[in-house]
Amino acid sequence: MHQRKSKKILIYFFLLILVGSINNNSINDFKLKKVENINIFGLEENDQKNLLYNINNLDLKNIFFINKKKFQNIIETNSLVKEYNVIKKYPYSIDINIKKTSFIARINENGKFFLIGDNGKLSNDNNSKNQLPYIFGNPEIKKALEFKKIIDHSNLDYSLIKSLYYFKSNRWDLKFYNNIVIKLPEKIEKETLDKISIFIKNIKLENKKIVDARIKNQIIILDE
Repeated sequence: MHQRKSKKILIYFFLLILVGSINNNSINDFKLKKVENINIFGLEENDQKNLLYNINNLDLKNIFFINKKKFQNIIETNSLVKEYNVIKKYPYSIDINIKKTSFIARINENGKFFLIGDNGKLSNDNNSKNQLPYIFGNPEIKKALEFKKIIDHSNLDYSLIKSLYYFKSNRWDLKFYNNIVIKLPEKIEKETLDKISIFIKNIKLENKKIVDARIKNQIIILDE
């Protein structure tokens, strides 16, 4: 009886080793399968290549053991990315769907112009075809985005603006392509911009080039 039990224990022991060895070998084989395909959607070809190059530098060895923090950091620090989602297609493919940022203006930083994205990031100004207004005065990007949002919700046509000038007093001037300059008050509201929009559409400015709306409930027309 004792011998039978000993034999059973011995058999179970060898089976355990055998099964364990098979499982370990299978896992090791599985780990050797690298990520073979990374598909990026939503960016132009050159931008896709640049992002893919940075991702490949992570040396993604297995889809199950990707360093999530590093992977996300590479995507999120890309100035062209506004939103994204990642889909893992097992066993070795990844799809990255990107919503590209929209550019709102150009700004000068240390003698070089950059594009401001609505994601709050700056991108190199490599595309001269973009007709965008220039921002002067070095405002915080956050302030520029907030101002743009107010304009978009008003009746003022942003596409007609040539330049935006920011002052340290937290005030803005707008210069349009017809060379009319609008001086805005410190506190900017949608209603104020709507009134200005109606005013410049219905009043013949002729040689007058400055519309001063800095004083509440007053609009003053001045020469250059």
